[in-house]
Amino acid sequence: MTTTKRGIAAIAPSPASVFVRFPDYEPSDDTMTTFAHVNFPGYPAALARHFGKPETTVIISEIAAALLSTEDKEGLRYPDLLIAFDVDPAAREARNGYLIPEQGKPPDFVLEVASESTGREDETVKRDAYEAMGVSEYWRFDHTGGEFHSAPLAGDRLAEGRYRPIEIARVSDEHFHGHSDALNLDLCWEHGKLRWHDPTAQGYLRTYDEVDDERIAAEERAAAAQSELAALRAQLQARGTASGGDAK
Repeated sequence: MTTTKRGIAAIAPSPASVFVRFPDYEPSDDTMTTFAHVNFPGYPAALARHFGKPETTVIISEIAAALLSTEDKEGLRYPDLLIAFDVDPAAREARNGYLIPEQGKPPDFVLEVASESTGREDETVKRDAYEAMGVSEYWRFDHTGGEFHSAPLAGDRLAEGRYRPIEIARVSDEHFHGHSDALNLDLCWEHGKLRWHDPTAQGYLRTYDEVDDERIAAEERAAAAQSELAALRAQLQARGTASGGDAK
């Protein structure tokens, strides 16, 4: 039986007896590019902290996603980053992927990072596929500044079933940014790095290195304060001893 949700022909989830888990992603040349710009900085974790609600939010990288059915292997995609709100993370984990009919909605956000082997496909085949699947926003990031994609940063937003380009502001040759309505965050291309800016808090989501630097700085401040306190106590004790000696 088929159902229709948001204009997508959906195949009902498989019975438990024939439950199908999606295959793991097979590493390729573009895997290291995704790792360098999405996973190594710690953005999935930073986004998870930012949004909260882990019981209803899916944030995954390079996991099978957006299939209309478990049998449609040609429709299998492995987004570099996928975000979906008000869904079932437990079902995603059990399935080892994001199945649209099972979750009841397409993903809210998908990002692809450019590589030499996938750059052209990101702008054509994948764009068409995500549009057909009903993904609300599809973003592309090219760390080279436009060698693999036609632009350093680009995004499309679904409107009446078709993708429309998202406005990208060029601050300088080293800074581009655009706003994601789906996430209420600004995506930024800065000196070849992907950054996420929160316009409400007026600050960037922190990378692992930035969090670690803040922790180290806090520990150093605490140690310095303890040293100053110990020195002050020693001074007071010395003064007290000297005063006792003078009294005698």
